Amino acid sequence: MRRLGRVILIILAAVGSLTLLSAIAAISAIQTFRPEPLPGRMVLSLDLDAGVVETEADSPLAKLRLSNAYPLRDVLEGLDRASRDPRIQGLVARLDSPSLGMGRAQELRDAILAFQKSGKSAVVFSSSLGETSSLPYYLASAFREIWLQPSGTVGLTGFMAEQPFLKGTLDLLDIKPEFGARYEYKTAIDMFTGNKFTQEGRESLQLLIDSWTRQAVNGIAEARKLKPEQVKGLVDRAPLLAEEARQAGLVDRLGYWSDVEKLTTEGGGKLIDLADYVDRVSPEANAVQVALIYGVGTVQDGDGDDGPLGERGVMSARRITKAFRDAAKDPSIKAILFRIDSPGGSYAASDAIWKAVGDARAGGKPVVVSMGNVAASGGYFAAMAADKIVAQPGTITGSIGVFSGKMVLADFWKKLGVSWDEVHSGRNAPMWSANQPFSPSAWERVNALLDHVYADFTGKAAQDRGIKPESMDRIARGRIWPGEEAKGIGLIDQTGGYATATGLLRQLAHLPSQMPVQLIQFPRQKEPLEYLLDLARQGRVPPEMANTLTGLGRIVAVLGPVLNLLDRSPAELRMPEFEVR
Repeated sequence: MRRLGRVILIILAAVGSLTLLSAIAAISAIQTFRPEPLPGRMVLSLDLDAGVVETEADSPLAKLRLSNAYPLRDVLEGLDRASRDPRIQGLVARLDSPSLGMGRAQELRDAILAFQKSGKSAVVFSSSLGETSSLPYYLASAFREIWLQPSGTVGLTGFMAEQPFLKGTLDLLDIKPEFGARYEYKTAIDMFTGNKFTQEGRESLQLLIDSWTRQAVNGIAEARKLKPEQVKGLVDRAPLLAEEARQAGLVDRLGYWSDVEKLTTEGGGKLIDLADYVDRVSPEANAVQVALIYGVGTVQDGDGDDGPLGERGVMSARRITKAFRDAAKDPSIKAILFRIDSPGGSYAASDAIWKAVGDARAGGKPVVVSMGNVAASGGYFAAMAADKIVAQPGTITGSIGVFSGKMVLADFWKKLGVSWDEVHSGRNAPMWSANQPFSPSAWERVNALLDHVYADFTGKAAQDRGIKPESMDRIARGRIWPGEEAKGIGLIDQTGGYATATGLLRQLAHLPSQMPVQLIQFPRQKEPLEYLLDLARQGRVPPEMANTLTGLGRIVAVLGPVLNLLDRSPAELRMPEFEVR
């Protein structure tokens, strides 16, 4: 119902030329639509192939994509509520090959295992389980019962990381990369300057792959009551045909989705999508309010608003620092949960967020960071000042280092017959021009910048994490660490996800262990009209559309109260880019 109200309002905002008669008709349609009460016996359904995203886009107009992806927090909160709801009999999910990442898969595994501790069943069906990756089966193994279509396979083939190297292409085009990094593990520039992994880059990635393999093998072995050596043997045999997987103990039953549906509802329970369940359950009474601030995407300055359809999502320093200030000043907020999923980005933006985290703590609000798939480089910088840092065992963590540089196109332009000329004042004014290489004095300044940023990054990390500077330098040097190893060297405090982070917040804020916690997102999501007006002020809305916003405001003023009734739920610091499967 909440989604219906939002979609109607978004359509009105997007069209911008509906008549008052159309608005009245929309109001009538809404008023005559009433959601059915939740049935007395339910089985939750969860289509994991629709995708599980860290958070919904900020832009209200992003809803026009009509994505069925579940926000991760909705899944976690829904499963937690369902485990304590006597009307819920169990959970049935569909899972083939969703795009999740290791950290998010582990977060979902933890939630499914916790749900089953209430004594309720959890069944997963797959038509073909992870044809090119081990991650889907690792997630599926958390379910008590696994169904596989007879024509399907189990692609438990292990993990692999690969990366393109563009130096040969750049050489053909006479484009010369001029980059510097601190230090040998900061391999983000290698794709431009080399033809293969450096020894350090290979070592860093191999550690990640080996750690993920160990975590997956041990998790599958425990869940399926197999020995780790047996699982390793199956990995080397995979992909497995359906009957092979059943005989090996990886699958419980072979059948079709219709068979699962029939069996699941035999007890009289009605299938209810988890998203609908979350939308229709009432908030828990007497909950303590905790601010939830998302840091998702590349760290940048700027307002951080998504584009009209949800594109260009960034981890905005300006937006996040304001969210921390607002949460710190709000007397109803007892603590702050900072959820980060970021490969890094701007040094200055990362530093601004680091300062905001420290200021919130100094103001008396405990801050706990929960890391998703990745919190590396600038993403880790932003986390360091928190009281506690939590990451999944497979979260990509660290990459404490920096790089800077440019592509020099002088010879490339000659190939095209293009010539440039310039005038300047100041010896280093041309240093960032792509049309000439760094001069000796400019290169000296680049290296001074790299030295300064690295010293600042490692110095703050050593202070915040209580690690000796010489030890921090060995840990840093641009190296990425899996969360499990990051805990052992002191970069994080505990492994886990939202539940672990919330438990730490309870301790830090001295909250009663049984009192429910309500996560309140900061900053609040803009209403569609407010969002459009902001776009107009920024010059990102065509003039003809901007001219309709005043009249549109009158329509929204009429619709707003009705829709509210339906919506009552509460320098570059960047890791290297590579594809993992």
